[in-house]
Amino acid sequence: MGKKHKIKKLEKKVKRLKRDLKAALNHTSDVAPLAPKGGFPALPIIGGVRFSTAAAGVKYHGRQDVMLAEMIAGTTIAGVFTRSSTRAAPVLDCQVKLGSNPAQKAAFVVNSGNANAFTGANGPASVSKVTSGVAAQLNMPDNRVYSASTGVIGEPLPDGRITAKLAELASGLSADNIEAAANAIRTTDTFAKGAGAEIMIDGKPVRIAGIAKGSGMIQPDMATMLVFIFTDAVIDQVVLQGILSAQVNKTFNNITVDSDTSTSDSLLLAATGASGVTVTAENVAFSQALHGVMLDLAQQVVRDGEGATKLVTVHVTGAVSDQDAKTHALSIANSPLVKTAIAGEDPNWGRVVMAIGKSGATADRDLLSISFGDVLVAEKGWVSPNYSEEAAAAYMKHEELTIAVDLGLGNGEAKVWTCDLTHGYIQINADYRS
Repeated sequence: MGKKHKIKKLEKKVKRLKRDLKAALNHTSDVAPLAPKGGFPALPIIGGVRFSTAAAGVKYHGRQDVMLAEMIAGTTIAGVFTRSSTRAAPVLDCQVKLGSNPAQKAAFVVNSGNANAFTGANGPASVSKVTSGVAAQLNMPDNRVYSASTGVIGEPLPDGRITAKLAELASGLSADNIEAAANAIRTTDTFAKGAGAEIMIDGKPVRIAGIAKGSGMIQPDMATMLVFIFTDAVIDQVVLQGILSAQVNKTFNNITVDSDTSTSDSLLLAATGASGVTVTAENVAFSQALHGVMLDLAQQVVRDGEGATKLVTVHVTGAVSDQDAKTHALSIANSPLVKTAIAGEDPNWGRVVMAIGKSGATADRDLLSISFGDVLVAEKGWVSPNYSEEAAAAYMKHEELTIAVDLGLGNGEAKVWTCDLTHGYIQINADYRS
């Protein structure tokens, strides 16, 4: 081997080590200022589910980056996924497998660091290697193994690093390991995300627990980054899918960090039936509890928005329809000018007016009213005669803000949750592949 070739190999190795060091430093960066106080919550243990994690070195070295969840036979699975035209291979595979025979056991296998998206024929081949390997380890059919991947787009998944850890994952399964699972699916997330609930149905307890990852490339279209929710209720697959689809449009589809929809958005909901309590489509208590868990996780994603320092609720009322209200709300929430004004704690309501005008949904300038929290800023197409710039500026210093807009046109209403846009967002994403 020539001297020049050896030098080139060493240079590549140094570059790779620098990249791995940067990835590790990014992952262990300070927790986002909006992170829920108290750290990861105590979640109810879900009967019929076990979790394990492993350090496979998919991209990050020295940290757990693969998660396995095993569910008992009888588990029904529902899912919602990105409608991106460039969906990742695991997403397409999961969509095909929904509705598979619930009489068999089921499993979720998830890796961080590589999205297995835009990888040509390598994509489905890697999915098959990983899912068939899990199926063999856990003695279940391949069509009951659902996979998800998150991370860099366009690089082949090093599936051999994952399959080499499957025996370790299978032997390490434990019912109380959900926090480790939440940590293993993180990429640029600064904290692990979890939420849970316990309710009584027919005098018996029913439990729900969920984990999520996501902090950038967030404006979901049918789901969010990666979300896995588990319940011990007995729920028919068609009913489960209906409940999930109804709740996703009130939660994950109403958040945005940067207006970008991922190639890999996946939300899987598993009902193990271990509680013996049957839930039907008419059970309001279960739907409300699931909504609470989903909204909590969705808002945690926004709280961890890359570089975020403000959690913002955009509440639009008085629209001609709910869809128009959501269109206006997203236009405000996604406006770089609105988001940077929020970062600078500037009550620049003119930017809100701009965002309404450009949205494409129906609006009448002379009927608009705008408030920042309790501060009425504008009404009837003009600044409010009682507007106080000092009061508005003081309000903008809060960590949690509400921008309220009434269009004065009808009964349409929507809420969207977003965050500010800071230098931190640029820094994180400029260095993402370096």
